Amino acid sequence: MSALPSKVKIVEVGPRDGLQNEVAVSTDDKVELINRLSASGLTYIESGSYVSPKWVPQMADTADIFARIDQRQGITYAALTPNVRGLEGAIKSGVKEVAVFAAASESFSQKNINCSISESIERFKPLMAQAKETGIVVRGYVSCVLGCPYEGDIAPQKVAQVAKMLEQCGCYEISLGDTIGVGTPEQVKTMLNVVSEQVSIDKLAVHFHDTYGQALANIYSALQCGVTVVDSAVAGLGGCPYAAGASGNVATEDVVYMLNGLNIDSGVDLEQVVQAGAFISQALGKTSNSKVAQAILAKCAAE
Repeated sequence: MSALPSKVKIVEVGPRDGLQNEVAVSTDDKVELINRLSASGLTYIESGSYVSPKWVPQMADTADIFARIDQRQGITYAALTPNVRGLEGAIKSGVKEVAVFAAASESFSQKNINCSISESIERFKPLMAQAKETGIVVRGYVSCVLGCPYEGDIAPQKVAQVAKMLEQCGCYEISLGDTIGVGTPEQVKTMLNVVSEQVSIDKLAVHFHDTYGQALANIYSALQCGVTVVDSAVAGLGGCPYAAGASGNVATEDVVYMLNGLNIDSGVDLEQVVQAGAFISQALGKTSNSKVAQAILAKCAAE
């Protein structure tokens, strides 16, 4: 266990991972959300996904979004690209960074993308080669690192194996995702200790869903292990179709508030993120999942 880091990078996944699991919102609202997030100090915003609109209709307007957002210098606007066709769409849009997904669970891989883990990695190889040729960097995700809706607990060694395979393919960073939000802090430490024997801790990020209310505690546990990159979604957007009652990603507002309290610099303005979350929550016709946002907005309304 190491001392807490002085700086943490937040990877904002709300516009992609969050909104793909919400009711559809207009392209105008998505563009406005990303522009608001860009003004908050965030340096990485996953802004869309080049996937078949048949499977993920909420992401059908990704090319339009990349054409319309105000892309600021110093901010990475990334997209998920599950295959070469998706990568080609990203290249046409001028996207400089993309992400690929694998799973630590064979059952999840089969049910989610209809192939084994090793087959999914093989599918990525031509994508990785083309990305390298065009100067696009690739981030990797591993889902179900702490539990699977079909298999239950996942062995940390399996997570380490998949993470290593993604690194060997060319992913510069591997984000470890608790897709159904079942993990607890000690499980996080155990998993990270095993994975970091195969992939350096400075190449690992964490991505926690808050289904059981453990996401912030799990992030704190990961920080203690030396992780300095944390994925989150404004307003706690999203969910998981595989987890009953899943409440979405950990909220960016809650992560920033916690980091501020730990004197860890994220470079993110909490008030601006709260307002961005309030905007998209209103567009969705729902209350923000962020406890911090709820408290700040209630306080402002009372003053």
